[in-house]
Amino acid sequence: MTSSAPHPGDLIRDKIPYGGDYNPEQWPRAVWDEDLAAFKLAHIDTLTIGVFDWALLQPDEDTYDLTVLDEIVETAAGAGKRLVIATATGAMPPWLAHRHPEVCRTDFEGRRHVYGQRHNACPSSPVFRRLSAALADRIAQRYAGHPALVAWHVGNEYGGACYCDTCAAAFREWLRVQHGSLEALNDAWNTTFWSHRFTDWEQIVPPNALSEHWRGPNHTAFQGITLDYLRFTSDAMLANFVDEKAAIRRYDATTPVTTNFMGMYRPIDYHRWAAHLDFASWDNYPPDDRAHARMALTHDLMRGLKDGAPFWLMEQTPTMTASRDVNPVKRPGVMRLWSWQAVAHGADAVLFFQMRQSRGACEKYHGAVLDHAGRTDTRSFREVAALGEELKRLGDAVLGARTPARVALLFDWDSWWAAEITDGLNRHLRYPDVVMAYHRALWQANAGVDVVPVTADLSGYDVVVAPLLHMIKGDVAERLEQVAARGGTVLTTFLSGRVDEHDNAFLADVPGPLASMFGLRVEETDAQPPDVVNPVRLADPDDDAAAGASANAAGASAEAAHAAEAGVVTSEARLTFEVVIPQGAQVIGTYGADFYAGTPAVTRNRVGDGGEAWYVATSLDDAGVEWVVRRILDRHGLVGPYADVEDLELAVRAADDGTRTAFLLHHGREPVDVTLHAAGTDLLTGQEYAHGQTVHLEPTDVLVIQERPESS
Repeated sequence: MTSSAPHPGDLIRDKIPYGGDYNPEQWPRAVWDEDLAAFKLAHIDTLTIGVFDWALLQPDEDTYDLTVLDEIVETAAGAGKRLVIATATGAMPPWLAHRHPEVCRTDFEGRRHVYGQRHNACPSSPVFRRLSAALADRIAQRYAGHPALVAWHVGNEYGGACYCDTCAAAFREWLRVQHGSLEALNDAWNTTFWSHRFTDWEQIVPPNALSEHWRGPNHTAFQGITLDYLRFTSDAMLANFVDEKAAIRRYDATTPVTTNFMGMYRPIDYHRWAAHLDFASWDNYPPDDRAHARMALTHDLMRGLKDGAPFWLMEQTPTMTASRDVNPVKRPGVMRLWSWQAVAHGADAVLFFQMRQSRGACEKYHGAVLDHAGRTDTRSFREVAALGEELKRLGDAVLGARTPARVALLFDWDSWWAAEITDGLNRHLRYPDVVMAYHRALWQANAGVDVVPVTADLSGYDVVVAPLLHMIKGDVAERLEQVAARGGTVLTTFLSGRVDEHDNAFLADVPGPLASMFGLRVEETDAQPPDVVNPVRLADPDDDAAAGASANAAGASAEAAHAAEAGVVTSEARLTFEVVIPQGAQVIGTYGADFYAGTPAVTRNRVGDGGEAWYVATSLDDAGVEWVVRRILDRHGLVGPYADVEDLELAVRAADDGTRTAFLLHHGREPVDVTLHAAGTDLLTGQEYAHGQTVHLEPTDVLVIQERPESS
């Protein structure tokens, strides 16, 4: 599917933008020239400006003063920099909270906050909506059409929630639109339970600690109302974005508009936002220095928001964050490696937060391109400059290029919310952990993966992986069955197919609408603490039969006995254990302990014209997940050439003319020697490589090889 919406590719055709968030208003004017000279050394060409300038640009409700921003724009543009201009509404100013205290958020405990922090405004407040849109209007009117402008940046890292009376009223109006009538709402929320049937819209209040509180903010007595409030909150903040984008569009119909997402961020359903952004962008701050597989998943998720179109890496740190309990510095080569990983997965921009370290407040120790002294002889600056040189050398080679994939992984915020807010399962279970386990197995196997919503067109994929698809919405069950019916493979896991879009259980055997495709029913669901392990023996009966035949022919020799066990793995399963009754499905894995020992833990059902549907009834460890995923990929010829080299990543971007650029990224801790899958030219060094050539890779090494078609 193509889109006619504006995209940075319409304006930027020479190279991947490189730079980041710049706040010169925080430093004396004399520093600006020093900064720009340093940026030139680092080949930095793109700056995001004005993100947190509301109080500076609007000192009171009736006064606007864009003088400082004017000077920043003209100074940066005069130095040849491309500009991403923000609407300056990332945090509201003190005067707004002082004059209109109702704009401050009310928390889950029912406390109205005083001014502070940055996610600090009620998204439903008419005052906030009016004034934030008005500021966006002034900024857009001033800078629309500026020759240095390449994108608009609305707000900043939207997030959090409010439970005030204004939000309560807005929630009721949202519910009227979503459900249409109180009768439909009562049915959706199953309010006859505990005599909660509503007879007037005014009786409905937000599900906070003073109403539906049930062992914590993620566990309320009525999951339906909690689920709807999560959806409402996401939509309320989206309305703020839409307000400001509309203000921009009054003056500028063509420059693309975005806001910076935060990857797998629970409070906001980015799929609900995707259509309103002209391009996706996100801020990458991984939890530790071994999060490369997690980052691959999140890059794929961000790319999937816009049907595979390139996204922007809007923020990352050159060195360290300032928000963790422990904030390690990125080791030599890691910033470069992770930047190229983003490009490999579809990033068409590599930007940092921040360009110069803040002199005070909570992010004064957050890493930056320039430290407090503004030095250009530090290790981190040299690495930034070296990456800038490489991106300059790359030029436009991958700008706009897509990432081909024959595997889809479904990611669904509704399933995430529903599985984690419910009672009766296992509160140690985390939706992202389950998704990451399956994505990591795909990633390690070098399989090209699109991470897509449950509404996505699945017709182009050979394999669809749907971990913990707890909620079945729309026609997703039918579309999954179509994948298997035409010869593809579908995989899902425990706790899938449990509830409808309102979080009500299906009045049918588990897994509900998925049961017939997977050829089984789930009779019971056991949950255990994290330290309880149930060993699961995984063995494909087809392989066993073949190995057994060989063993008989050889007179059951020791070698044949060993062959009979080839491909057998024992996986440590935890947390959730479904008791499965096959109804046509073939048993692939069995539990080794408890009263359900010997019963199915993993099954495979034959579907349609050579298709398969795999069901994993428990939370396997990484080795078990990899065993299952590899068998599925191998059936479709999708296991990549470096699948058995730990932490060696292969990703490909393909241009419209068919040119393929392969990225080989070594995240491992030890050097490796590998045989190249294709011939081509390394776009970073100019070195020519032959198909089958052995290359030596040190940790953090990167190859960017433009493949020669005849070698693919």
